[in-house]
Parts: sequence; C-alpha cells; structure tokens
Amino acid sequence: MTNADVPELINEMITSVSENKWVILLIINLILLFVGTFMDITPAILIFTPIFLPIAQHLGIDPVHFGIIMVFNLTIGLCTPPVGTILFVGCSIGKISIDKVVKPLLPMFLALFVVMAMICYFPQLSLLLPTLFAPS
Repeated sequence: MTNADVPELINEMITSVSENKWVILLIINLILLFVGTFMDITPAILIFTPIFLPIAQHLGIDPVHFGIIMVFNLTIGLCTPPVGTILFVGCSIGKISIDKVVKPLLPMFLALFVVMAMICYFPQLSLLLPTLFAPS
C-alpha cells in the first residue's frame, strides 16, 4: 500500500469531494461503518488509521477524538449484519437464531447512530474526560 501511494490516493480522493470538515468526516464515518461490517476492528484500525488520521489532522480534528470516532464506528460495524461477528457470537451463546435477534435490535442500532453523530459533531462530549485527566 505504501509503495503504491494508496494513502495519498485515498486522501486526494476524499478531499476532492469537499473541503468542508463535516462532509469529509461524514464520508470517513460511512467508509468506517462499511468496513466495520466486513472486517474485524484490530486490522481495520491498523489499515485505516495511517490513511485517515492525516486527513483528520489536516482538518483540525483532535487525534484522540478521531480515535474515538474510529473505534465507535468500527464497533457498530461489528454488531451489524451481514457479517456481525459479535451478533453471531451472542446468538451462538444464547442458542437463538439471528433472524429473531436482528429485528428487536433495530432501535438499538438507531440509538448507536445517534450517539455516533453526537460524538462526531460535538467533540466536547468525547473529549471531556481526556481533557480533565490530561490537560494540554
């Protein structure tokens, strides 16, 4: 990826869409949600942090805030179909079919998306504790 300048290509592609920080953050959120549904969180963080963190820093987004956004997005992806690793593990432990679990979880997914939007667009919420315990 490094030799082929993939991070630079993705950076140029995303920033060519818009210069607005909130629009780019929305695009990154959608990409991370999509990736989170198919990939485990650790490899996704290792692959996408070097690509998206420079974009976030260029836009003036705090790295800790961006890390929280990444982890929350990818975690939502872990519990949503089609792959939904956490969903399959929970259903296996509870000995219940996925069909019976997904429909009642729809309000929870809606709540997770609302919380994700609050975390993304109100950085003070997610940075309150880090700034209290590690003031700069």
